[in-house]
Amino acid sequence: MLDLALFLFVMAFLAIGLRRPFIWVLAYLYIDILAPQKIGWSITSALPISFIAFCAAFAGWLLTDAKKGTRFTLRQFLLCLLLAYCFWTTQTADFPAEALEKWDWVWKALVFAIFLPLTLSTRLRIEGTALIMVLTAGAIIISAGMKTALGGGGYASLYFFVNDNSGMYESSTLATVAIAIIPLILWFTRHGTIFPPDWRVKTFGYALVFACLLVPIGTEARTGLLCIAVLAVVALRDVKRRFAFLAAGAALGLAALPFIPQSYYERMATIGSHDQDQSASTRVAVWTWTLDYVAENPFGGGFDAYRGNRFTYRLPVLVEQGNTTAIEYREVVDEARAYHSAIFEMLGEQGWPGLILWLWIHALGLWQMEWVRRRWRQRAAHDAQWQAPLASALQVAQVIYLVGSLFQGIAYQPFVLMLIGAQIALWAYCKRLDSQEREVRRAGWPRAPHRPAGDAVAAPEAALR
Repeated sequence: MLDLALFLFVMAFLAIGLRRPFIWVLAYLYIDILAPQKIGWSITSALPISFIAFCAAFAGWLLTDAKKGTRFTLRQFLLCLLLAYCFWTTQTADFPAEALEKWDWVWKALVFAIFLPLTLSTRLRIEGTALIMVLTAGAIIISAGMKTALGGGGYASLYFFVNDNSGMYESSTLATVAIAIIPLILWFTRHGTIFPPDWRVKTFGYALVFACLLVPIGTEARTGLLCIAVLAVVALRDVKRRFAFLAAGAALGLAALPFIPQSYYERMATIGSHDQDQSASTRVAVWTWTLDYVAENPFGGGFDAYRGNRFTYRLPVLVEQGNTTAIEYREVVDEARAYHSAIFEMLGEQGWPGLILWLWIHALGLWQMEWVRRRWRQRAAHDAQWQAPLASALQVAQVIYLVGSLFQGIAYQPFVLMLIGAQIALWAYCKRLDSQEREVRRAGWPRAPHRPAGDAVAAPEAALR
């Protein structure tokens, strides 16, 4: 029954796109994030629904979308360079078969991130894209939050819709994404137009935020706790009553302590002592190996180059000696250990050129969102005040991802690349409005309110065509 419901929902999504082709873009976002083909076991999994939606999104834009105002930005060009460079390193990879397997999904994620901003020409489309991303990720997060609240959490034991420890369903990745989208959820409770922010939207939004905060607890992902700390610190920038915010956060944390399982405390205690934790010890050893590897191979070894690593490290082990416990260091030989860091993932696989491109793409995004935030937050017109808060939300989400990615190999995570696409679209949209204003001032006309012809708020039907 679940499989049939998923299949009919996806087909309905695609069918609506026959009337409004932009819906196919949203359908691909939904399919790529939730992966209903993994949840279903017969009809849904039998069809290549992701590929169908991918092709439909491109065809709909090419054949029916008005290209007026479309611009190709520097970040899209950098993404194209990264795509071409990844293709080249795949041809010369140390492990060709494994590299091709990873390339099979990485190229689609990069291509869609380059393509997505070309379709987001209005506020409604930008907002609709962010809404689909939040709600689709929210479906997984709500399920995880409910299981955590009912006592079903635990490291590597909190199961989601599918028993698949990859993509969005990997515990640390989901914990990072859950915290990263909290600023976007709060944006919808204040500035959304698809679902006007009444008491129902705000109640659902705050409940979803609570579920997001439960995910790091349920998964016992140490990265999730770090992301929560980053969110709390960065949020101080936009909070008016900072002391009240800190006091409320401290009170909420203290109130939650009795409900957190002991296993969570024990796992979080290993954050500050990497030399006493096997997982952390292997990460440091892999990072050291990667630096040595790139010193000899500055252009990287292609996807999954980590499979060639082999190293020895000293791991402390607790040994009982009578009535006492002592720490004994043992040498452990390990091999084919993953990078567990986006920085070292890019460095090992794409070398210094790939890492520089990746860092440039993200640094440019942080700067562009800061420009939009500063440029638009002083606008007097009420309907122009959504740009700065959205830029701030996207910027904070990116900061949380970047911090979380230091300890996870999620350099090409599709959800984050979609987030980059939304950033590029907002930047291009605001630059276009800025250009229109300058033309108006040059002509000596009175300044018009910020709702240009064709904006989604003024003409939602036209925006979806």
